Amino acid sequence: MPEDQVEKSEWQLYTDSESAWQAMIDAIKEATESIALEQFILTNDSAGARFIDCLAERARSGIKVRILCDEVGSFGLSRSNQSYFLRSAGAEIKFFNSIVPWSPNNEAVWYFRDHSKLLVVDSKIGFTGGVCIGDEMRSWRESTVRIEGAAVREMLASFEVMWNKTYHKIKYYFKRRKKDQEIGSFLYITNAPLPDKHYLYRELIRAIRSARHYIYLTTPYLLPDSRLLRALKRAAKRKIEVRLLVPHTTNHKILDIGMDTFFRDMLEHGIKIFRYPVSQFIHAKTGVIDGLWATVGSMNLDNLSLRYNFEGNIVSTDKQFAFEIERQFLDDLKISKQLTLPEWHARPLYRKILESFVWPIRKLL
Repeated sequence: MPEDQVEKSEWQLYTDSESAWQAMIDAIKEATESIALEQFILTNDSAGARFIDCLAERARSGIKVRILCDEVGSFGLSRSNQSYFLRSAGAEIKFFNSIVPWSPNNEAVWYFRDHSKLLVVDSKIGFTGGVCIGDEMRSWRESTVRIEGAAVREMLASFEVMWNKTYHKIKYYFKRRKKDQEIGSFLYITNAPLPDKHYLYRELIRAIRSARHYIYLTTPYLLPDSRLLRALKRAAKRKIEVRLLVPHTTNHKILDIGMDTFFRDMLEHGIKIFRYPVSQFIHAKTGVIDGLWATVGSMNLDNLSLRYNFEGNIVSTDKQFAFEIERQFLDDLKISKQLTLPEWHARPLYRKILESFVWPIRKLL
């Protein structure tokens, strides 16, 4: 399809939780037909209350409101009166993969979590990215995209699959990449922990292998599986500039140690690692390759996201979109510190000891 015939997509990028939340709430308030919200974490606190009150008001106004949360990520909400409050207002709410054995909403594997984060309003406006909803996440550096266009229909289709799957045993269908993606197009590509359904993961590997100049990836959790690690090391060996941006410390201590176990191998193979200032947690999940391919979404570069979670990302060949993702990445690097191999070798002995204990289980993190 010629570039001038590709369905145009309007988009806007938000780089912090507060601005993303406000844009999402504004869209919810303007809904006239339907709202579909899918969240890994929707908390029962002041940040969550902003959304819950707004969603309840829209439901009382006759808008079709559906909310799908992960049972583990949103455990507090699932056990609170707020879920009853939403239902009494006319909203529908479900919790994916109960942790209670023999529950009708219990998947075969407890590890299978719905980690997707999307909002679709009136089947026309979509939001997706890394942003969760809770007071703890208020100051996080995020990346969330608001989009209009064909990708929104794909986001809604993904939501419908997960909505119907919750409490019902149905077959999965998820979005794969088109064989020849049109220049300038936006796709919503999903990942599922099922045979031959890791579409987003395979798309990332394909893009890395196709790189000619540079690969810039941002992730809060860097615990790649062997295939992804091998692809990154081979890219660096081809003299592709591989830069990875991660937090200095995460919100999970065991993940900090797990990430440590990968750094030496990466650094020795020429992969450049930058750590965001310790004063702020970077939770964005973005990538840009050669200024021609870019992604924003929910998938981390760890085994949980790559192999065991349900995920979804916007993937685009729009050059302006890629430029914006790259610009933000380079701005983040200006305040980040590059990790060097001598510095890594000089880390404290206690860290090395902790790494030896975490190493055997790092593929489960």
